[in-house]
Amino acid sequence: MEILENASIGFLVVFIATLFIFGEIMVRVKGLFGILGVVIMAMYFSYHLTATASLWVVLLYAVGLILIIFDGKVTTDGTIAIVGMLLMVLGLALPAPSITYGVLVGMALVIAAPASYLFTKVFTPRNMWSKMTLKEKLTSELGYNSMNVEYKELIGKTGMTKTPFRPTGTVEVDGKLYSATTDNLWLEANKKVKIISVDGTRIVVVPES
Repeated sequence: MEILENASIGFLVVFIATLFIFGEIMVRVKGLFGILGVVIMAMYFSYHLTATASLWVVLLYAVGLILIIFDGKVTTDGTIAIVGMLLMVLGLALPAPSITYGVLVGMALVIAAPASYLFTKVFTPRNMWSKMTLKEKLTSELGYNSMNVEYKELIGKTGMTKTPFRPTGTVEVDGKLYSATTDNLWLEANKKVKIISVDGTRIVVVPES
């Protein structure tokens, strides 16, 4: 596998592997993309791992990927995903034989990760990322006027968190349950909160002082 000494080949290998790994996260393909991505990425790591850059580099990469998946399933605000992406870039760049090589494989990851979204145009997408993007415009033609009015009336009201906020969760206001967010603040259940703003159906709450 001496061909992996070439930085351009390293870029291509990491790009394709990342495309498949993130494609597995984006769409439902029964693990096929995940297997292909892991096998190709294993080729990269197995060639570049040395006594000084051992399995902890792979662990760094794996933790970064786990953080991205965690963000997509739990926090859904992208903050933890950014940290995960940085860890993955480090995991790829640190064992690289040169700075140029490291920069190229880092770029391959950064480019391929968002490019994997194109798989959703062909395959059935997963719903874990739906909370991070607004797929429909809330217009009166779609019947959202009455809903928006109801939500706007919640501003200034107090409620009780029914689930932990990480930072999204469920809050009870006037006997009704609503999905809300604290904007990066984590709260436990059964905490009194106040609604400070509403944007469409996005409700923002803060702890009641």
